[in-house]
Amino acid sequence: MAATATQLLLASASPRRSELLERLGLDFTVDPSDVDEEALERQLAGSMPSEIAAALASAKAASIADRHPDAVVLAADTMVVIEGVILGKPVDEEDALGMLRRLAGRCHEVITSVVVQAGDRSHGASVTSRVEMRACSDERLRAYIASGEPFDKAGGYAVQGGGATLVKRVEGCLLNVMGLPVCSAISRLARHGLIAEQDPLQACASLTAALRFNGFELSAHPPLV
Repeated sequence: MAATATQLLLASASPRRSELLERLGLDFTVDPSDVDEEALERQLAGSMPSEIAAALASAKAASIADRHPDAVVLAADTMVVIEGVILGKPVDEEDALGMLRRLAGRCHEVITSVVVQAGDRSHGASVTSRVEMRACSDERLRAYIASGEPFDKAGGYAVQGGGATLVKRVEGCLLNVMGLPVCSAISRLARHGLIAEQDPLQACASLTAALRFNGFELSAHPPLV
């Protein structure tokens, strides 16, 4: 695939991230990274979750930028963290149940690191949201797991899907919990002329409203870092 100077490549197969970029009106091509995430996480064992997410996003962006040095690459990595423990994607129903039991009735953090790279120039930042889950019975959790939704989601739930019924409150960027903090992505893509200069917080708020999330409390968006 021949890349042009203004081509945007999304280094992720996540349909949630693609949906958010599409809603922003961006023209992009999906080119998933082949980075061995498990191997990199093992190398970074003992590091802070935010550091691991940043390293993974940077590695994904670099792997695609190496193949397409004239393109602009957007990569992201999302982690669900409770009491310092990272919850990945459940491997089976019992794993999903264990994760959801651990989250139920408690608060956890969702951290997404976003990296935009063009050639050897890279800009990145991490966004953290705090999610409070409802207390739920095993019966309710098993019914949700039976929907099949948890199995490609970090932490075993999708805030934009049926998992919203398990959420009581989100503090911070809601789109971050979905997998891509649009506020952070916009401010970096604008540097490369791929999207018009705009207030990233307002754009994030408008897109959140358009997606019509409901069923749980949502706090005001925090300032960008």
